[in-house]
Amino acid sequence: MVFSSLVLISCAKDSVDEEINSIDHIAKTSVNYTYTDIEKEILSAINDYRKEQDLKELSPLGEISLEAEDHNYYMVETGKVSHDNFGERYTTLVNSIAARAVSENVAYGYHTADAVVKAWIKSDGHRENIESNFTHFGVSVVKDKEGRNYFTNIFVRR
Repeated sequence: MVFSSLVLISCAKDSVDEEINSIDHIAKTSVNYTYTDIEKEILSAINDYRKEQDLKELSPLGEISLEAEDHNYYMVETGKVSHDNFGERYTTLVNSIAARAVSENVAYGYHTADAVVKAWIKSDGHRENIESNFTHFGVSVVKDKEGRNYFTNIFVRR
């Protein structure tokens, strides 16, 4: 029963057309995103795992976390964990921060950063997103009315 309430889903979209020039798509203003404690813990845990795997640390970007937050509110509103509208998030990140590849992990029902990150690492698709050749990431955790956490973690290569 506990397992059925814990949900993980991953999604990825690789690369955009070669003709896109990243200089043309760099955001003119920076988004300030205030991370909660659990969000900071997730960012830290993912970078700790990447260091253990001899991978470069990822840099958090507010623009990415804002997209993650918007998706969490959508999942809370619909009451389901999904990658709905991933193409829109992908396009937004390509246009706003010059993303060349975008992937995301979502989850639901975990109570701690440690629990959700460990679950993502145990899942092949989620672990692949965490270990891939990305440069930046963002995360959001939003609670629904019942206090259940919805997680979206987006990875970007620029």
